[in-house]
Amino acid sequence: MNADSSSETLDPTDLRVLEQLQRDAAVSNQQLAERLSVSPATSHRRVRRLQEIGVIERQVAVLSPQRLKACGAGALIAIVEVTLDIQSAERIESFEARAVADAAVQQCYRVSPGPDFVLVLAVADMEHYEALARRLFTDDANVRNVRSYFSVKRAKFGTELPLPGLPGLPGAAT
Repeated sequence: MNADSSSETLDPTDLRVLEQLQRDAAVSNQQLAERLSVSPATSHRRVRRLQEIGVIERQVAVLSPQRLKACGAGALIAIVEVTLDIQSAERIESFEARAVADAAVQQCYRVSPGPDFVLVLAVADMEHYEALARRLFTDDANVRNVRSYFSVKRAKFGTELPLPGLPGLPGAAT
């Protein structure tokens, strides 16, 4: 699917559906319909269509690292910059494939300029980080430089993407 083609097919109701689901994807279809002032059938049809065209990739639960920590589950978050020695397409794709296949890698971005990748990692503790660092960075002869930053506090975490035409966003009606 072409990313541009899906955005052209979104009308104001689609955008309102997405706005509501970004806030709470566990909302019932009945509640969503009421919030949008549409019938439950229309609400359901809109959500299903947005899933089918790939605008809604998946629906997940966002967990609290602090609450999990209180239950004995560690959550060390690291933001890691990775620079490769050789930036051929094959070498970049090889590192990216290994990174995204690792369960500890929550997010993987190719970036420019600067490092080649920025990774967001979640591991149980420093011992698990060290094992991951060996697996992904040390054992890869093409990794030239790694710079890691460890989170000491999560001040904000969001997953909502800005949507065109909604209040407070560029292109919104005033």
